[in-house]
Amino acid sequence: MNLPTVYGMAISGNCYKIQLLMALLDRPYRWVEVDSAHGGTRTQEFLARNPVGKVPVLELEDGRTLAESNAILCFLAEDSRYLPEDRWQRAQVLQWLFFEQYSHEPYIAVARFICLMLDQDHPRRSELPRLLERGHQALAILEQQLANRPYLVGSTPSVADIALFAYTHVADDGGFDLSPYAAVRDWLARVRGIPGFVPLGA
Repeated sequence: MNLPTVYGMAISGNCYKIQLLMALLDRPYRWVEVDSAHGGTRTQEFLARNPVGKVPVLELEDGRTLAESNAILCFLAEDSRYLPEDRWQRAQVLQWLFFEQYSHEPYIAVARFICLMLDQDHPRRSELPRLLERGHQALAILEQQLANRPYLVGSTPSVADIALFAYTHVADDGGFDLSPYAAVRDWLARVRGIPGFVPLGA
């Protein structure tokens, strides 16, 4: 039986998004671990799948490949409850996916990378104060959006929630204290309660 293949790195939140959606959809797939830290995304074989040299990459049964985590989410979620049919709601989902990649992930995910992967005396640690400032700005926006609603768009979870859950739920790895964000913490708990949920690294 041919299955779609996901090339990813288990510690990566961007790759976890794909794992989580696949689990929620109960969709079988094959996982190939790629060691990005030691050149796994720079080989000729990998670059043939994604010339940008980043994970995740989805490879379909017919050999077509798709990169960029949020594009993969939208593709996989088509015709499911996680991508609204309503035009306005779908546009709102896209709005939050763009927010995640432009205003959230570059700060929260990068702070996490620096704290987890780099030595205490690494020069990039000087970036942390700015990353924390901008990351807290993103968390405050999430808090405001979630103050009076269960999910980011509508009354049911969507790929917007999956995308933003991925790095928000491990924000403490990057030095972010989530205790001031009650609505965000309640939302994280709701996402964890969706049937089929799997944790990062499962």
